[in-house]
Amino acid sequence: MRLFTLIGIFALVATCFWETQAMATDGLITIKSSFGPQDTMTRLETEVKAKGFTVFAHVDHAAGAAAVGMNLRPTDLLIFGNAKGGTPLMQQAQTIGIDLPLKALVWQDEQGATWLSYNDPAYLAGRHGVGEPAGTAIGAMTAALHAIATKATAP
Repeated sequence: MRLFTLIGIFALVATCFWETQAMATDGLITIKSSFGPQDTMTRLETEVKAKGFTVFAHVDHAAGAAAVGMNLRPTDLLIFGNAKGGTPLMQQAQTIGIDLPLKALVWQDEQGATWLSYNDPAYLAGRHGVGEPAGTAIGAMTAALHAIATKATAP
């Protein structure tokens, strides 16, 4: 548990450095993008693939809304993962499979700002009671997601 506490502290400190660009709420990390929704999603998908993750699905919620005659600001979900990273977590607690593979949401707020949100792996580990043996996998996943999100959102 000490490792997860340290990971949580690291995430909190990192969030403070992003003060005006990011927020973390109940295990959700949200970072403001310097790009529009489409460019942010393109950059996100490029970075996900560059880090060796497999893209499983791309869900355009705004297109789904439009298909039924409803309006929704850009809201685009990318589902991706890597069995080498996720399997050790599921070996500890299979219920974490409900939160895996990983997901990242690119969305536009009412003021036109673009954001990228994803689940904090340490929060997911705590939610499912994943123990200390999976700490290395959680740390690697946290670092990879941070790097991907930063490259997707920063100029």
